[in-house]
Amino acid sequence: MQKIFEDAEELKNELTEIRRTIHQCPEAGPALPHTKEFVMKKLKEFGYEPEEICESGITATIEGDKPGKTILLRADMDALAIKEEAPVPFASTNNFMHACGHDMHTTMLLGAARLLKKYQKDIAGKVKLVFQPDEEGFTGAKTMLKAGVLENPKVDAGMALHVNSGTPSGMVLCGLGTCMAGCTLFRIKVKGKGCHGAMPETGVDPINIAAHIYLSLQEIIAREVTPTKPAVVTIGKFTGGKAPNIIPEEVILEGTIRTLDRDLSAQIYKRIEEISAQTAALFRGSAEVTEISSAPPLHNDEEMTATIAGYLKEAYDPQKVVVFNQGGMGSEDFASYTYEIPCSYLLLGAGTAQENELYGKPMHNDHVVFNEDILPLGSGILVYSALRWLKEHA
Repeated sequence: MQKIFEDAEELKNELTEIRRTIHQCPEAGPALPHTKEFVMKKLKEFGYEPEEICESGITATIEGDKPGKTILLRADMDALAIKEEAPVPFASTNNFMHACGHDMHTTMLLGAARLLKKYQKDIAGKVKLVFQPDEEGFTGAKTMLKAGVLENPKVDAGMALHVNSGTPSGMVLCGLGTCMAGCTLFRIKVKGKGCHGAMPETGVDPINIAAHIYLSLQEIIAREVTPTKPAVVTIGKFTGGKAPNIIPEEVILEGTIRTLDRDLSAQIYKRIEEISAQTAALFRGSAEVTEISSAPPLHNDEEMTATIAGYLKEAYDPQKVVVFNQGGMGSEDFASYTYEIPCSYLLLGAGTAQENELYGKPMHNDHVVFNEDILPLGSGILVYSALRWLKEHA
């Protein structure tokens, strides 16, 4: 089966073309009509019978000659509302951008679909291919799970890859246990009473209230969370007012909570509610906190991840497969799958500035460029890992 990586490399030109087609027409959110149509068309070309499981969510299953378990391979397809500035000839022109590499993931899974047809006789069970919308909004995985993505056939384990800008090309990072933070996106709506800016005493200033709330929220991490537990509260949006001489009726704050502990996230959210309401009341206004969306901390099954890391050290390159225990504060909605079935979520290095001055920009940056040379490797990793896992768990 080690020949899988050689066969994947033969698909390089085709995968590059697929990736650039997807990259030039990015779509964001739960509805990805063009991307969905393109992916389903490719799957049919490869001999699959894809199904739309929810809005823009796609599944396709391939079964081998031997009975066994079912492993799920998942790719996300959505982009971000960012205008691309990357100096590449296939850049997006529609004010959206694949700045997190989801076009790379979709392409890798399509490459895996192509390879699996070639190695179908070696599948000891079934492989379920899953193409998911709205990872960025943290609704995609939950919607797919609610729609029954783990049934028909019943899924026994799951796997996903994510490219990582700033990590050397081809390096595979395998996190054990809780290796990515949970994320809660929240909105604080602060209400006051609008009035003329020259007579503030006749109104209630929501900007002043919101500013006090903003400053007070910083104390949650500084004074209420033990330093031994990673936690972040960030306000990324602060909007209100339309003119310099008018005190507005309302101000909106939006932010994110990141922790590696679901209970801690709930505790912080509760304190945000309390601080917002009480601060607003202190200044004669009101505040309401609502959750926009959320994803739990991502928990890799330690046994499965260590096993897959072992496979890759044998078949790929032991020097380029790194196993680690400490997680970062990035978030990923594949986490929702990890509480339902044993899962392994790996990071694949997509280039550094030392390799090419275009590479290494931060994820979600309007200039980020990923090394396309890793596309066949990603496909090979998915197929080899799935076939080995199925064979050893038949």
